[in-house]
Amino acid sequence: MTALRDLYPMPGIDDHWHVPQQFDAVFDWRFDEGRTTLMHLYQKGKDMQWDALSRIDWTQELDPENPMQMPDEAVAIYGSDIWNRMTKKERINLRRHTQAWNISQFLQGEQAALLAASKIVSSVPDLDAKFYAATQVMDEARHVEAYRLLQGKFGVAYPMTDPLQELVNDALRDSRWDVTYLAMQVVIEGLALAAFGTIRDLAQNPLARMVNAYVMEDEARHVAFGRLSLRDYYPQLTQKERDEREEFLVEACYLMRDRMTQSHELYDVLDLPAAECKEFVENSEIVKLYRTLLFQRIVPIVKDIGLWGPRIRKAYEDMGVLHYAELDPQTLQDDDERIAAQIDAAKARSDYVHAVAGLAE
Repeated sequence: MTALRDLYPMPGIDDHWHVPQQFDAVFDWRFDEGRTTLMHLYQKGKDMQWDALSRIDWTQELDPENPMQMPDEAVAIYGSDIWNRMTKKERINLRRHTQAWNISQFLQGEQAALLAASKIVSSVPDLDAKFYAATQVMDEARHVEAYRLLQGKFGVAYPMTDPLQELVNDALRDSRWDVTYLAMQVVIEGLALAAFGTIRDLAQNPLARMVNAYVMEDEARHVAFGRLSLRDYYPQLTQKERDEREEFLVEACYLMRDRMTQSHELYDVLDLPAAECKEFVENSEIVKLYRTLLFQRIVPIVKDIGLWGPRIRKAYEDMGVLHYAELDPQTLQDDDERIAAQIDAAKARSDYVHAVAGLAE
């Protein structure tokens, strides 16, 4: 199988990215029964492990003209003068590169989550949290595997964007275990859930829909893990310490909100006027709506964990996402699991029909 680095359309991408870290590895000698909520989540994490090779039918292919069969409105420059001037062939190429870019960011983010979860196992002080984080390490490895296989079907891949790399760098470097939770479990995975959901709900390609639905089933538990752990921890902090976390969170949210405008490398690869593309994207109502939808998982979590001071509320009001605070995180998690189960059931019915048809022949 071709290495994804060989699919990058730009030269000079390093084989590895090194992030120096300094944090304490903490042993928990109490070996108590742990918090009921986290131990329940740990059991659920064990019960819901799955194999990316056997659960997903990788013989399915992507559409050559629209790989994940997404609506054209999902292309950031859809409706622009640039889009209107494009030939059919150019639009096909743009769809492929745009969707490959998105899946690349998912893949890059999953490897970041793999490293962050392994750091949490070492640094979090409570054994019940270590137990669950260990199941998340396995989940993230499986997600990297699944997106790696999906990415290969595009025939092109992209490196991690600068904003995502900056936040991942902060998450891995910070010695405070809860900041790693904030950056990864709340912000990055919260945004990822919303982005995965867009593909799961809009894509007509069954392979793309299946991969994202199954990954979301796991990611919803990861976000719940961060919510349960931080909700217990933050009331113990001083107001000054909570203010520091809120400041970090506000900066992280603005950073990730603006990542939609950071795909200049894609426009350069396709020989499109990057400045004109960026200007259109900045003013696009569709892009503004998408940016807003990305925060539907983050805002209710932030409120639930108790980082709900004036600075946070003002930032979310400025982003136009404050209304998401009324959503119930558990209901969203239950919906993710229900949709994955529906896809499994549909796949089982399809397999049965094909098996019966084969016997009839």
